Amino acid sequence: MGFMDQLSNVLKQYTGGAASAQVPANVNEHFDQVAQNAPPGVVANGLSEAFRSDQTPAFGQMVSGLFSQSNGEQKAGFLNHLIASAGPGVLAQIAGGGALAGLLNSGTKQLSPEQAQQVPPEVVQQIATHAEKTDPSIVDRASSFYAEHPTLVKTLGGAALSVALAKIAQSTSRAA
Repeated sequence: MGFMDQLSNVLKQYTGGAASAQVPANVNEHFDQVAQNAPPGVVANGLSEAFRSDQTPAFGQMVSGLFSQSNGEQKAGFLNHLIASAGPGVLAQIAGGGALAGLLNSGTKQLSPEQAQQVPPEVVQQIATHAEKTDPSIVDRASSFYAEHPTLVKTLGGAALSVALAKIAQSTSRAA
């Protein structure tokens, strides 16, 4: 029995291509069920849709919120992806990014969890917003990263989870 068979009743609530105006009360539980049973790529595709949706806040704002809820290792992992996409040169252009640029210019290739803990979420938001404009595939890479952290993703709230689940339902119904 595939994950779709196990979750068909849950995902049926999100079919129709877009999140309904009414977010189900148990959307967090539904997201848990899907995240535990679906392949990470399927979850990542749903998150990409949520990050790009006009029904959710902007990408930079969403990842800033995720960043602020992350532990040091998660912060470092995401920041290292983000900086690789945006390029270290962008850090000097962003308020508060100079300190990050200094760390990276001092020979450090990757930020440590301790260093990442010192980065304000506002700086992450600015870098993410810039990165999305220069390399829109950062949204997909961020989605893949956060698909590995479903408990953290639930902090995005019901609307974003509904959009993600709607995309997952839509893509799995096509594959069936």
